[in-house]
Amino acid sequence: MAEHKTFHSILSEHLDDRIGDYALKAPDFFGDLNCDQIVDNITGGKENEEYNLKPFFYTPLRRIDDIKYRHEVMQDLDDSSVFERVNIFAEKMREMRRHLKLSQKMSYKAHKESWFLDAVEIYCDAVSSFAEDLCNLNLKSCGFLRFRAYIKNYSNSTHFTSLLSETKKHKADLAAIRYCIFLQEGGRFTVRNYESEPDYSVEVEKIFAKFKQNPVRDYKTKTPNDNGEDMNHIEAKILEFVNKLHPEIFVHLDEYCARNTNFTNETIITFDREIQFYIAYINYITNLKKAKLQFCYPHVSDKSREVFDHDGFDMALADKIVRYHSGHVVCNSFHIDGKERILVISGPNQGGKTTFARMFGQLHYLASIGCPVPGSKAQIFLFDNLFTHFEREEKVENLRGKLEDDLVRIHHILSQATSRSIIVVNEIFTSTTLHDEIFLSTKLMEEILKLDVLCVWVTFIDELASFSPQTVSMVSTVDPENPAIRTFKILRRPADGLAYAMAIAHKYQLTYELIKKRIKS
Repeated sequence: MAEHKTFHSILSEHLDDRIGDYALKAPDFFGDLNCDQIVDNITGGKENEEYNLKPFFYTPLRRIDDIKYRHEVMQDLDDSSVFERVNIFAEKMREMRRHLKLSQKMSYKAHKESWFLDAVEIYCDAVSSFAEDLCNLNLKSCGFLRFRAYIKNYSNSTHFTSLLSETKKHKADLAAIRYCIFLQEGGRFTVRNYESEPDYSVEVEKIFAKFKQNPVRDYKTKTPNDNGEDMNHIEAKILEFVNKLHPEIFVHLDEYCARNTNFTNETIITFDREIQFYIAYINYITNLKKAKLQFCYPHVSDKSREVFDHDGFDMALADKIVRYHSGHVVCNSFHIDGKERILVISGPNQGGKTTFARMFGQLHYLASIGCPVPGSKAQIFLFDNLFTHFEREEKVENLRGKLEDDLVRIHHILSQATSRSIIVVNEIFTSTTLHDEIFLSTKLMEEILKLDVLCVWVTFIDELASFSPQTVSMVSTVDPENPAIRTFKILRRPADGLAYAMAIAHKYQLTYELIKKRIKS
């Protein structure tokens, strides 16, 4: 069974796909597709700062089996009981790291060692509890099954059980220490062993209870070990005297701390970080699901370029709408069948064409990192490279005009793209005349068709929509009753430019009815 195979990573079953292989910067297309906004929101927040999750979201997978591996792990986490136990484990590990940091911050040796001992205790509890929890959960993914076997073996190992028992012994030894402090005039004090002297605090409280009227402020103070503050010099001196009263306990504690400097298991620490990739994504899409938006596990192929998505949406835009505007998110669908390769999106301005193009790119990228994608059902192609060409402002420093910049950028894309690439083009060559735009766009279309790539092309040139049998026309629609109102629905139908023309005519009061009315008046 998969449970008995070696565990390498919860993100990939292959040893060669570990942390060192993840990209440290975002792909070039992230900004055009607003993937940078999505990843920033997924990985934001204090709980994710220490995990450095962005490299996981910057690196697409190249194997279908790795995508299936992540789907299975994500589906296990769809079970609320699994999700809850993983979060409990992660919280304990965060607390362990907090104790280690405080241990390093403390000034006095015994105090540092106390925080260190607590950190080890929390770690041991986190590991042993999580190992037990995983044994009681109905896990199905290869990733979780293999990790369950790994952590079970580790928690039963001689090394771990010795660490656990030794930690408990040192905690018990320290907890058993009792001492008395005798305060004297002049700020002097004496520390000696506790000799069963009576505790009069209860009797004192009883005597003064009759004078109590209303609830009063609690003047008790927390010890430094409670709130992470360092000891003051008096507390440190008291601890020094206690050390002298029980030298054997503190000598053994010194040896324990020196011997267990690297007490954590690297594989478990790596799991703790990597599992947050799934947790962060699930937390992010949960808010969108509450807004009745659907997500699905897509079928991903590295061979078939017949792709589709039902009820998809631009995730970055949807997040803004749900988070800040409480508005309605418009969903769209598409399909590319047989020899079809290029979706040509036309229609009026501000009709959702660019949003649709971004949605197409986002879907393919999210699928490539093994995540559920927007939509009720989807089939996605696993690309080798994703290229985008969106309009950019002219930059003085590159000494190129806008048209030249368009040509240089698109040439760079064409020289790198293969038949397994995806290209998203948004309104190219708009800085030139219509005649030249049509000429250049036609030449570019010919080159893209030669490459046989999947492509989405947003344009106002209707002729491109019927350029070849490989092109598919999709049109941004308007309200039939009022062409000036955008529906933001992108439908598969021939481009005729009429909707846009009607919208412009209505805007400038040049429709037949409006002209007739003006003539009569």
